Amino acid sequence: MVLSMDRWVGKVAVVTGASGGIGGAIAEQLVEKGLKVAGLDRRKERLDELTKKLANKKGKLYPIKTDISKEEDILNAFKWIKENLGPVHILVNSAGILEMGNTLTDGDTETWRAVFNVNVLGLCIVTREAVRDMKANKVDGHIIHINSWAGHQAHPCTEVNVYSASKYAVTALAETLRLELNSQKSRIKITSLSPGAVLTELAARVLDKSIETMGKDKILDAQDIADAVVYALSTPPHVQIQELTITPMMDIDFSKLN
Repeated sequence: MVLSMDRWVGKVAVVTGASGGIGGAIAEQLVEKGLKVAGLDRRKERLDELTKKLANKKGKLYPIKTDISKEEDILNAFKWIKENLGPVHILVNSAGILEMGNTLTDGDTETWRAVFNVNVLGLCIVTREAVRDMKANKVDGHIIHINSWAGHQAHPCTEVNVYSASKYAVTALAETLRLELNSQKSRIKITSLSPGAVLTELAARVLDKSIETMGKDKILDAQDIADAVVYALSTPPHVQIQELTITPMMDIDFSKLN
């Protein structure tokens, strides 16, 4: 199997949650590979900082302030992309939130709603708009959901509460989309990429101060996940990476974090 990113050079990729962490690393990698990357995130100032950092790379980052929990923001972002960049070829759904501090037995409804609005509904809306654009322009594109190992087993830290449920939904949504596209004879690919613990701000909220001292074998870097995205995108048209799980060499003892 020959791996190559050549067919994506100059094409448009949409990356949600692009201002930092995994999304930022992915956006940076794709710009370096020569793509036009529409970076969607509500933290516009951080998007602007990343845009300046990538100013002299092969591709270009286009920062678009977007709250993934708001459908109007998403629709406006895709309208801008259509009018200014062209057809979407790649979508990476990296935006996600995790709320700590309440359990399923005493949790706050609005906190739960916020998690599902971004991790599930926002992902669905962004995916719908990307697929519509791909179909309208006859693009054999690629959709990548940044899932989680917590989308395959309940997270042992109980204060994570509904996060695992939201990621289980992503697992089901990826497979449902694959089946739907297959039934339509579409050649749009779908990949569910499930990382273990990654050194990001989101992980720091779960792991607390131990994150910097636990050792490299117990934590992944955002760049590891960006490399995995490039791997999935680099496969030839007849190869589809349906599910890719990436974990550190050693397990974290989450029981000590409750």
